[in-house]
Amino acid sequence: MSLLTRHLLLALLALAAVVTLSVVVDPFTNVRIATVGYYLVAVAGLTLLTGTNGQISLGHGAFMFIGAYTVALLVIHVPAFPFWLDLLLAALAAGLAGALTGAAAARLHGPYLAGATLALAVGLPAVTQRFPDALGGSNGLAFTVHSLPAGLDVPETRWQAWVVWAAALLALVLLANVTRGRFGRMLRAVRDDEVSAALAGVHIGRTKILAFLLSATCGGLAGGLQAFLLGTAAPGSFTLALSLSLLAAMVLGGVGSLWGAFWGALALVYVQAGAEELTHGLDLGTDVAQHLPLAVFGVVLIVVVLVLPRGIHGTVARLVTTSRKKERHEKSP
Repeated sequence: MSLLTRHLLLALLALAAVVTLSVVVDPFTNVRIATVGYYLVAVAGLTLLTGTNGQISLGHGAFMFIGAYTVALLVIHVPAFPFWLDLLLAALAAGLAGALTGAAAARLHGPYLAGATLALAVGLPAVTQRFPDALGGSNGLAFTVHSLPAGLDVPETRWQAWVVWAAALLALVLLANVTRGRFGRMLRAVRDDEVSAALAGVHIGRTKILAFLLSATCGGLAGGLQAFLLGTAAPGSFTLALSLSLLAAMVLGGVGSLWGAFWGALALVYVQAGAEELTHGLDLGTDVAQHLPLAVFGVVLIVVVLVLPRGIHGTVARLVTTSRKKERHEKSP
C-alpha cells in the first residue's frame, strides 16, 4: 500500500468517526468539534513551518484573517461561486501572502523573524479600520453560506462539522505526504543545519519560502473554515492572542508532529471552554471572564512543558515505545 493510499484510508476512517460522533451529540458540541477541526489545520501548518523547518512565526493569525475575509468577500460579492471554490481561493490568497512573507523573511533568523511575523499579526487586522466600507470596520462582515445540499435533512451545525473536518483531513493528508517525502527531508535538513543542507544541494531560500507558503495556505484554509462556521469575519477574532495561542497549542501537543497538532487543537478548544464555564459558574467579573481562559491555557502550557517537555504526543509515543520494548524483552528467552 502506498503512503498516499494509507493516509487517505486513515482520513476516511477519521471522517467516519467524526460523522458518527456528530450524530450522537448536541448542536453546540458539533460547533466545538468543528472548531477543533479548523484549529487543527492552522496548528498543523504552523507545525510544518516551525517544527519541521525551524522558522518561528508569531503571525499565523494574520493568515487566518486573510482566509476568513476572502471567504466573506467572495460569498457577499460573488455568490455564484460554489463554496468549495471560495475555500480554495481563500487558501491560495493566504498562501500568496505567506510566500511574500517568506521571501521577505528568508534572511531573518530567530527573534528577528519572530518580530517580523509579529508585526504582521498586529498590523493586518488594522486594515479593516482603513477600509471600513469594504471590510466592515470593527464589526466585520456578516454573511450566510447556503452549502447544505438539497435533500439532505441534517442540522446545520452537524453539516458544518462534516465540511470542516473533510477539508481539514484533506489538508492533513497533503501535509503528511509532504513531510514524509523528499521535500520533508529538505525541510528538516534546513532546520538542523543550513550550511550542511546547502552543501548537499538544498536551496535554502527557496525551501524556506515554500515552507511559509504551505503553512500560510493552511492558515488561510483554517480562517475560511472559521468564517464558514461562524458566518462572520471580524478583526476581533484575529488578535495577537490568537497567533500566540496557535504557537502554544503546537508546543503543548508536541513540536514537529501532526498528531501533536491534533492534541494541541483539542486542548486549545476544551481547556479554554472549561475556563469559560468556570468563570460563568463562579460569576466572576467581565474583565476576569475575558482573560481567565487564556491565562488558564498558559498555566496548562507551562505545566506540560515542565512535566512533559516533548509535549503530549511525544510523551505518549515514548510510553508506547517503552511498553513495546518491555514486551519484547519479556518474550525473549
